[in-house]
Amino acid sequence: MQRRSLGVLLLWLLAVSASIVVLAADPSKEPFTIRISCGSFDDVRTAPTNTLWYRDFGYTGGRFANATRPSFIIPPLKTLRHFPLSDGAENCYYINNVPNGHYQVRLFFALVADPNLDSEPIFDVSVEGTLFSSLLLGWSSEDEKTFAEALVFVQDSSLSICFHSTGHGDPSILSIEVLQIDDSAYKFGPLWGKGTVLRTAKRLTCASGKPAFDEDLNGVHWGGDRFWLGVKTLSSSSDDQPISTENVIAETLLAPNFYPQSIYQSAIVGTDRQPSLSFEMDVTPNRNYSVWLHFAEIENGITAEQERVFDVLINGDTAFKDIDIIRMTGERFTALVLNKTIVVTGTTLTVILQPVKGTHAIISAIEVFEIITAEKKTLTQEVSALRTVKGSLGLPLRLGWNGDPCVPQQHPWSGVECQFDDTKDHWVIDGLGLDNQGLRGVISGDISKLQHLQSINLSGNSIKGNIPLTLGTISGLQVLDLSYNELNGSIPDSLGQLASLQILNLNGNDLSGRVPASLGGRPLHRARFNFTDNAGLCGIPGLHECGPHLSVAAKIGMAFGIERHTYLGAEAEDDVGVAAVGEWVADGQVHAAHHAHLEQPKKALHRSRPSSLN
Repeated sequence: MQRRSLGVLLLWLLAVSASIVVLAADPSKEPFTIRISCGSFDDVRTAPTNTLWYRDFGYTGGRFANATRPSFIIPPLKTLRHFPLSDGAENCYYINNVPNGHYQVRLFFALVADPNLDSEPIFDVSVEGTLFSSLLLGWSSEDEKTFAEALVFVQDSSLSICFHSTGHGDPSILSIEVLQIDDSAYKFGPLWGKGTVLRTAKRLTCASGKPAFDEDLNGVHWGGDRFWLGVKTLSSSSDDQPISTENVIAETLLAPNFYPQSIYQSAIVGTDRQPSLSFEMDVTPNRNYSVWLHFAEIENGITAEQERVFDVLINGDTAFKDIDIIRMTGERFTALVLNKTIVVTGTTLTVILQPVKGTHAIISAIEVFEIITAEKKTLTQEVSALRTVKGSLGLPLRLGWNGDPCVPQQHPWSGVECQFDDTKDHWVIDGLGLDNQGLRGVISGDISKLQHLQSINLSGNSIKGNIPLTLGTISGLQVLDLSYNELNGSIPDSLGQLASLQILNLNGNDLSGRVPASLGGRPLHRARFNFTDNAGLCGIPGLHECGPHLSVAAKIGMAFGIERHTYLGAEAEDDVGVAAVGEWVADGQVHAAHHAHLEQPKKALHRSRPSSLN
């Protein structure tokens, strides 16, 4: 392209708020690429491009099976991996040692070749904690719905791709592709960046009825090997017609998007009877979409400026006015790309190319992406601590606990409560509710690394071992229920440091030794402690005496505690009537100067959400 023409193009793109992007990738170098043939024990190569698919080893759990491919566009692979609900509702692939950067992540789905299993599972898919795709009923009968694709930034040298069961069949995955693309690829405007994920909603190449990938179109690897669905008409009711050329198209294979020349060598044009072109697709309402339109003037009868001028309307609004391809590119057979970000309030996205001067409208290709705000993830140290707790407690497989505990927000871990911390700009864990889950392990001291916990309920299990001393460092803890387990040893003195503690249930265990004076003897306001059914405990009213080893300080502390409880109890009768204040249960009786039934407070755990993209 001539320098003057390039300047005209840049000015035009600035005028219409199209994206101006810069060279970031070196096309002479190969991008990072990994392709996984799910469920395969061996590396596989597939025709016609001899593509290498790595064996599926060490990435995830689940089961492997033979695959039935529901669509001819799916890679010709023979196995898949599926995830029964008994293995947990959330299951993930973890791919490590991925260079930080921008990636196209594409997943192909297939059906398990077993008539006894649900023929078409329905499930959600997330990448790096952000939900970007939901497989709905009927997906296996439509080519475009047999795969899901997202553009995402990798920031910590690892990538997680998770599959979330909705209770309708086992999620089944045929293949995973992680393909590095230019860091500035599909830069659509000021909202673009590491805080967004782009979901590919539509990608069409016009006038060709044959689907193709970038490799089929002689593209370069930095383009990500995009899938282009070929269409000969934009609408079954339209009167448009296809045209094509073998001429070389200028300004292709350029950074950052590296579009292959082939998509500009064909086009759909209007006719005398219907000079306009119209494209329509279903979308999710109240979302942001990035629309990319591709043009090249390839029709033989159009040789100069002003011979084809048209407007582009998106959902009735003029997105681009007076499009003259030759004027904007400087010559024929030269690629032009226009981009517009829009908010769609309804369920339909419509693009109309309306002639203003000269002949009919023309278009070569269309891409539409849904713009998704990337989820803020849970603090790394808290995720690590939860995984340690998972292992030490012996969580059953059905609970899952894979991926990120708090995101996507539609699929948090079972038994985990989350809250968004604005100061840290991350999710944190503020509650564990794993009562009556058949746990048979021990409580790891790493549980204290969950410093935002307000409630821990591990009651009704078969947990063994000691109560970790480190529990006393969780300063905001209000409820600690370890009742009806098989805990042994003594009660740590450190629990007395929990100034916010309102409920302490240690009943129904095998604990022994003296109840710490910091618990049994301190004045407690509106708190209830239960130490019953521990034959070896001693040292507070209702329990047997600890004998000659009981210290004088402990006895004084207990006496002071009883007096303070009596005082607080009397005071409470004046102030709150029936509410018991400063109670403990030791022998089946509530010990305080005044008492009545006091229910365990129900903490209002809530899930705050970070601001969403509007």
